[in-house]
Amino acid sequence: MKKLIIIAILFLKAGAIRAQIVPPKDTTAPTGKVTVFKDSRLDILAKKEAEFNEALALGPKSAKGYRLMVLSTNDRAKAMNLRARLLQRFPEQKVYMSFQPPYIKLKFGNFLEKEEADQYKNDIINNKLVTTNIYLVPEIIEVKPDKNKEKDIL
Repeated sequence: MKKLIIIAILFLKAGAIRAQIVPPKDTTAPTGKVTVFKDSRLDILAKKEAEFNEALALGPKSAKGYRLMVLSTNDRAKAMNLRARLLQRFPEQKVYMSFQPPYIKLKFGNFLEKEEADQYKNDIINNKLVTTNIYLVPEIIEVKPDKNKEKDIL
């Protein structure tokens, strides 16, 4: 019974309490002008962030394709050295490094067509980056989404 009375009193008090009193609008107050000074680099940052978000939304796609198996060794230093040279020579491609005991395997690139993979294979051999055999391996690869194709579909 006491709880019921206390709750009733709280409800009656809550109706009487006003948290904010809104003053009447004064139409005689002058309206001001706000001038914003901003750094032009903010526009560049916003544009880059929008591009990043768009690329993230499209996400990496996967498809059947090919990679080049360029090295299988148990010498980690040799694998890291070759990986660094491949990334310097071909920054547009990825190098995939995996460990399957006792070997470290380096796979290179994401190629949809065999012809493109063969061109890179010949380029690697001609630059003498790899002295051993290079094998063409069929795998599921990452495909970079083409922004123009995605916009046409939407």
